[in-house]
Amino acid sequence: MTKSILRLSLLGLLAAGITGTSVHLRAQDTNNAAGEKQQPKLKKLGVTPFHGNLKSVDSTAKTISVGALTVQITSETKIDKAGQPAMLQDGVVGEVVSGAYKKTEDGKLDATTVHFGPKEAKKRAKKDDTASDK
Repeated sequence: MTKSILRLSLLGLLAAGITGTSVHLRAQDTNNAAGEKQQPKLKKLGVTPFHGNLKSVDSTAKTISVGALTVQITSETKIDKAGQPAMLQDGVVGEVVSGAYKKTEDGKLDATTVHFGPKEAKKRAKKDDTASDK
């Protein structure tokens, strides 16, 4: 009787060991063949937001400085002040500025949007526009 219990427990341990090994081997399996190298994934060039006080405006180089960032203004950059379209010259040093930029492959920061002025002024301008339309 004890011999049969011993045999059954050994058989159970052997079965558990085989099952555990096959699960472990399946977890290591990859889609690539053994000799293939995996290609590095390309980094997406996404949009990064920025905000702070405007440190400087350079109209000739078409750049603005916000904190430690120097952001390049391009022809595609959308600039507004208090919810209305604006130009680069409308930026006042020391005023709140926010926006977003994309980092180019050569390391420059190209602005996609620039908002001069505080956030509350933008909301008020939108409310004034909707009130005057009615």
